[in-house]
Amino acid sequence: MIDIPEALAATQELYNGEAGRRFVAGLPAVAEEFFDRWDLRPDGPSMHGVTALVLPVVRRSDGTPAVLKLQLLDDESVGEPVALRLWDGDGAVRLLDHDPVTHTMLLERLDPSRMLSTLPGTRDAVLVIAGLLAHLTSRPAPEGMRRLGDIAGAMLERTPWALERVPDSETRRLLADCAAAVREVVGEPGDRLLHWDLHDENVLASDRAPWLAIDPKPLAGDPGFELWPALDNRYEPDEVGWRFDAMTDVMGLDRARARAWTLGRLLQNALWDVEDGRAVEPRQLDIARRLRASGA
Repeated sequence: MIDIPEALAATQELYNGEAGRRFVAGLPAVAEEFFDRWDLRPDGPSMHGVTALVLPVVRRSDGTPAVLKLQLLDDESVGEPVALRLWDGDGAVRLLDHDPVTHTMLLERLDPSRMLSTLPGTRDAVLVIAGLLAHLTSRPAPEGMRRLGDIAGAMLERTPWALERVPDSETRRLLADCAAAVREVVGEPGDRLLHWDLHDENVLASDRAPWLAIDPKPLAGDPGFELWPALDNRYEPDEVGWRFDAMTDVMGLDRARARAWTLGRLLQNALWDVEDGRAVEPRQLDIARRLRASGA
């Protein structure tokens, strides 16, 4: 028997409806299948994020500690095993095995009690993320990876519809400015392998490296599209400029392009909010205002 956290069941129902309920109901059988297939035994309580169940396990054959990750495939996670194989443990968690039918992954076990978010200094955390991103985005994305150019094009097509549904005039102007910034760079969207979601709870410590990235939502594109989570982590208004400058410096990015793609992340988040009938978060709007005012 495995423990399925109620919070995971709730988020699956919220975001995926009937498909999410079927996924949760099937988790015990899928876990049992891979305990047998990969010769694993459970080794601790269940963990979870928004979309995945993570089970600590041990390989019976050699005692290797690992985690079994079971998740419902979506457009964002489809490339995860591809990216992890390419990185091969260099800056990211190592993929030990993968089943393409159920999308189940066996991953090396890191230390979930030592997230980057536990560092007391937010500047130190930002520099860690910047260093990881500089390394992870140094290689081209493989063929078949979802592409930033396609995502940005779809965002720009959707923007007029969304602006009509934003009641606040200042917010509309800000989102229109973000869209204008994306239009300036969409013709050169880049080809690097991006993580896309490297915030400070997606960086864990391990015995073999100080910090490693987990849970990529990979795509091919410009590394400037990677900066938003680190600006948003443990948000401090007066730190936005410093964080942006530090990350572009460590990653060797063109500041104007990075600013445009970072404003593109606000546009992406805002479109999701509008589509779901929510107001755009004030914190995210403030980050964009500060970037726009700085001129980067």
